Amino acid sequence: MLRARMFPTLFVAYGLVAQTPAAVEPRPVSLQEAIAIALQNNLQVQVARETREGNQASVMTELGTFDWNLRSSFAWTRNQDASRTQPIPGGAFVTSESTAWSRSFSVGADKAFGWGGSLRLSYDPSYRFSKGSANGGPVVPFTTNPYDGALSATYTQSLLRNFGRAAAESRLQVARKNAEIADFTFQRAIIDLVASIEAQYWQVVYTKLNLENKKQSLELAQKQLRENKIRVEVGTLAPIEITSAEASVAQREQEILAAEAEHLNAKDALIRALFPTNERPGDLVPTDAPVTSATAPMDEKTAERMALDRRVELKAARLDYESRQIQERAAKNRTLPQLDAYATYTGNAASQVAAEGLSAVNKDITSATYPGYTVGLQFSMPIQNRAAKGSLASARASLRASELNLRDQELGVLLEVRQALRNLETAQKTVKAFEKTRIFREKNLEAEQKKFENGMSTNFFVLQRQDELDTAKAAELRGRIDFTKAITALDKAVGTLLEARKLDIK
Repeated sequence: MLRARMFPTLFVAYGLVAQTPAAVEPRPVSLQEAIAIALQNNLQVQVARETREGNQASVMTELGTFDWNLRSSFAWTRNQDASRTQPIPGGAFVTSESTAWSRSFSVGADKAFGWGGSLRLSYDPSYRFSKGSANGGPVVPFTTNPYDGALSATYTQSLLRNFGRAAAESRLQVARKNAEIADFTFQRAIIDLVASIEAQYWQVVYTKLNLENKKQSLELAQKQLRENKIRVEVGTLAPIEITSAEASVAQREQEILAAEAEHLNAKDALIRALFPTNERPGDLVPTDAPVTSATAPMDEKTAERMALDRRVELKAARLDYESRQIQERAAKNRTLPQLDAYATYTGNAASQVAAEGLSAVNKDITSATYPGYTVGLQFSMPIQNRAAKGSLASARASLRASELNLRDQELGVLLEVRQALRNLETAQKTVKAFEKTRIFREKNLEAEQKKFENGMSTNFFVLQRQDELDTAKAAELRGRIDFTKAITALDKAVGTLLEARKLDIK
């Protein structure tokens, strides 16, 4: 019975084993590939790109202010009317009835210019005809010349308010500045993303190499445990030394578990950053190693000048300051009175009989047979003009705030550059110091092991040297990662990160 019940159990166990998912094939990824994937998938980059497109569309919107505007109208009218009069007191009433027809067509165009002028063109041909009767008498026409028309052109030029491109095109100029600012904001989003991805990538590299170091430390502890057991068996070592060696092995195993968790968490963070919405790979394996050396850093003054010239946030801040200057000048212009000069030309036509029609009207208009001219000035000024004065005060405050913000950002960039240079120099020296420490710890461990083998040392000192070597390896690895990150920080500080990564942003 026992054997019979085992077959279903084994069958179920085999089925569970068969359903175990296959191991996930890790995907190798270099730093450059990781950056490319992030640029393609990152949602914030897409938001910045759409914002840039929206600001560029605003330029077209403002350009539309100076487009030609075509207008036209057509109307057909039929109107009946009547009147009743009493020519002689007490006499009979006389009733007059009339019917009037009219057709009118108008076409014209308007155009505003960037220097504060505007042009209005109109062509207005018309047809009108009336007929009527009195006391039921015969219907007779009233209109003898039904066709008429005129052509007019009026140019208006602002002389004070809205005069010149600085005032008339202020909104367009601000829109162009904002479009450039949006482009630099997009580049800033790219730079921040690249720096973030590099930091996460190197964190994965660190945790991976740190896990390998912990495994090597475990192998050393296990080797020491095996040798201690042999020495205990031959009677050259006290049994208590096995316990201390086993404790060291257990400690190394705990460190491996912690290092594995840290490595998995770092990989999950990187995968989440690279694939925020798309299907994600089960595993990533970084293929690049941390930088071990770098070219000599530039001097501080050169780095500062480069940063002031290349940092995109400074370029955006300068454009914002220029935009505020444009708005301040436009607000100041709006405090002026409105004074416009205008000139109008009107080409009139003689009223034409039905036989001649519109052709004769158009002939009069095009040949300027009956021209008319008007020139004049229009003036207006609001009393106290508080709305314009308030707008000017607000624009000046915004201009001062923008200037202070630009100065503050410049000082911040200079400080960041100096710190990045010092951090890189310190990291480079630290790596060399950590490397020497690691080499010395390796030699100390070798010497301690030989002394232990010759009975001149104890298991305690050997395990202590192993701990010291493990700490030195971890410090050297962290130093190399920090040195690599310091290079990225300096590239970002001086504004050459995209250029150094050979990224062409469009």
